[in-house]
Amino acid sequence: MILKVFRNLAAALACTLAAAGAAGKTTKDADEALLGAYDAYRAGDALKFSRHAKKLDGHALEPWLEYWRLSMRLEDIPNREVREFLATHANQYVAERLRADWLRILGKRREWTEFDRQASRYARDDLEVSCYRWLARLEREDESAGEEAIAMWLEPAELPEGCQRLSTLLFLKGRLSVTDVWRRVRVLFEHGQITAAKTTLALLPKQEAPDERMLAEAARQPKRLVERLPKTLDKGPAREVAVLAAVRYARNDVSGAAVALEGPLAQRLEEADLKYLWGVVAYEGAREHHNDALKWYERAGDTPLDDRQLAWKARAALRDSRWGLVREAIDRMSFGAAHQPAWVYWYGRALGAQGEEIGSRAYFLRIAGQTDFYGLLASEELGYVLMLPDITHVPSEEELAAAAADPGLKRALELIRLGIRVEGVREWLFTIRSFDDPRLLAAAELARRHGVYDRAIHTADRTSRLHNFTLRYPMPYQDVFRSYASTHGVDEAWVLGLVRQESRFITDARSAVGAAGLMQVMPGTARYVASRIGMRNYRPKSVTEIETNVTLGTAYLKLVMEQLGHPVLASAAYNAGPSRARRWRDEKPLEGAVYIESIPFSETRDYVKKVMANAIYYAAVLEKKPIPLKARLGVIPPPGASEAPIFEEEPR
Repeated sequence: MILKVFRNLAAALACTLAAAGAAGKTTKDADEALLGAYDAYRAGDALKFSRHAKKLDGHALEPWLEYWRLSMRLEDIPNREVREFLATHANQYVAERLRADWLRILGKRREWTEFDRQASRYARDDLEVSCYRWLARLEREDESAGEEAIAMWLEPAELPEGCQRLSTLLFLKGRLSVTDVWRRVRVLFEHGQITAAKTTLALLPKQEAPDERMLAEAARQPKRLVERLPKTLDKGPAREVAVLAAVRYARNDVSGAAVALEGPLAQRLEEADLKYLWGVVAYEGAREHHNDALKWYERAGDTPLDDRQLAWKARAALRDSRWGLVREAIDRMSFGAAHQPAWVYWYGRALGAQGEEIGSRAYFLRIAGQTDFYGLLASEELGYVLMLPDITHVPSEEELAAAAADPGLKRALELIRLGIRVEGVREWLFTIRSFDDPRLLAAAELARRHGVYDRAIHTADRTSRLHNFTLRYPMPYQDVFRSYASTHGVDEAWVLGLVRQESRFITDARSAVGAAGLMQVMPGTARYVASRIGMRNYRPKSVTEIETNVTLGTAYLKLVMEQLGHPVLASAAYNAGPSRARRWRDEKPLEGAVYIESIPFSETRDYVKKVMANAIYYAAVLEKKPIPLKARLGVIPPPGASEAPIFEEEPR
């Protein structure tokens, strides 16, 4: 009897193991087929795609498979087939994605009836689709579209095909003039978009076009052209190319360009062109923290300055404590720019510095309570210090079950699991776009349980009334971070804040330039730090292993902290390199927030703000005590008399 029972148990166990093995094999086979289909789609190999796709009937990602199948031959299939897909997958990301692709094809073909029908159902801010909308209206003699379309004209980049077609039509209709063409070309040269500038100049008739060799010299050897100007600049194209050369010169050597503006160019150009160029030189000088930047802004006089130039005028004034100029620069910004949290905060500070306390408080109240860098600083100006709420919203099991059953979230998690992360993130963002706070937090908790911490953080960050700061500021691998932060003597909250910004706790994260792992360590940095701390058996392949990555990252953070002496400088150095972080200091002590706001690289500026704000929240979660952000930022000291060289991390 006992023997029979054991035989039955053995048989049952064997069946269970066989079933588990079969399931594992099935999952592996499906994964291989799905990834094979995805690779075939990206390669445009329809036959190979079909071979893989036929193995995936009923797969959770079937809508994506169908999207990939259709998109490979979208220009050739009947409109009816596309409409059927859009109807079948209505309110899914793949439908919106295919509709966007199709709208570009319909616009290119000028099939305006179908285009209008589909465009009315497409709400995304898509420049090329917008250009086709305007083009459709212009071809139907709706001239009001021309006025609206001018907004795209000064886009500082190469325009997509639909916008180039629109530009050609606007020029032929006289809605864009030769002056407008040169205006766009100036903007493109200011942004270093030389190829796009040449594309724009192709609109000009032959008699208005510049000499190609002179234009090439303006782009490649601007100093030489400025020093050897043609004998006459009476013709518009020659004068414009001289201005372009000066713009390019200012990007390469702002001091040299300023000297040229006071010398040969001052005698050869009209006053309006000189003022314009002083605005360009002032902007470039402010970004380099040049001592004469504000003087150069004065020489620009009443020339129109864009938001970018005014922002740097305000930053230069902040570094010089010229609060009146800070206000003046912000007052001249567009409505949207002036109401950004950064400029609301600094306008409040400027009012306070000039004795207008009531107005100052009113500005701080606009953004106080927001959880970002300037929201925290504004709250502190009003006397409040961050206190996390005692009660947070914790999703119920019912809410979690509903999130787990959501088809869009399931598809997103499956794509991310398979390593098709970009598509998975887009699916996730589309799915949660209209979630209320409880659904957002349930989705965030679902992502956390799947180890997809970047989606958990992003989703929890979107709530407006109900919050959960343990989801916004998660602490996976906390024992590892605590151990190595302690070993290398760096603040744990600061390390967590940096990792939250660097990788969102994705262990296998890799940047386009090779930074890897939780702390996004560059290969050269990893080798140097491993050697310096005596790490045994270090192998480049191990850089994404959690403990290896964290010990290298914290050790490097400690290294730059010791060399630079300030967490704000060390944070900037971690992103942009120690030499730059040092160079961005001033000859006098500088308030930490002013230093950060005047970092020339927008990526690094945003990075340091977020790292320092993150550290505040992690300190509150870890230590249950408020630490003012302003106290963490402190004062950035001027350069010391002698400073030791430091290992320079590869540029990211």
